[in-house]
Amino acid sequence: DYELCEEWGHLYPVPREDLINLHREHLLHLLEMGDMEKALQLLQRIDDPGICLAISEQSLDQHPNLAASHFLADYLTAHFYANLTAARRNEIQALYIGSKVLLTLPELSRVNYFHLSSRPLLMLEQLLMNMKVDWVAVAVQTLHQLLTGQEIGFTVEDIDSLLSRYAEKALKFPFSLKEKKS
Repeated sequence: DYELCEEWGHLYPVPREDLINLHREHLLHLLEMGDMEKALQLLQRIDDPGICLAISEQSLDQHPNLAASHFLADYLTAHFYANLTAARRNEIQALYIGSKVLLTLPELSRVNYFHLSSRPLLMLEQLLMNMKVDWVAVAVQTLHQLLTGQEIGFTVEDIDSLLSRYAEKALKFPFSLKEKKS
């Protein structure tokens, strides 16, 4: 049905907003089905870069699943980096990095942290508080690789500071140790 509507749009004048809505719904449908190749082809078929940017941003703002969010954040960064405001760039890059970190977690646990996908530093802190040390190690390694040369509102030093703070808390004992008498 989407493809039929798209053909109709080529034959008859369709208002810009309706065209954006049609393509956005088609794109979200393809992404929900997991067909990233057809989603990319759809975006490449759109001649007007302004419409393509609007569709991609609106689709991302719909908070689709993890793979779709990752795809859209990557696409926006790769194709429209210069067209985005600095704040929006940081937001999209944070979402890209957060989704990348989420993909390093075990599949069944991703749903518990998905709401933090646009806030990777907070996700890392949540993992620390939940005592998921092995997951934190992989997440930190991923973050270190992704943060080189990126500006997304936090740095590698912020990650190190967070880890140091929780390491310090882990060494504090809420009671005094007493010697056992034998």
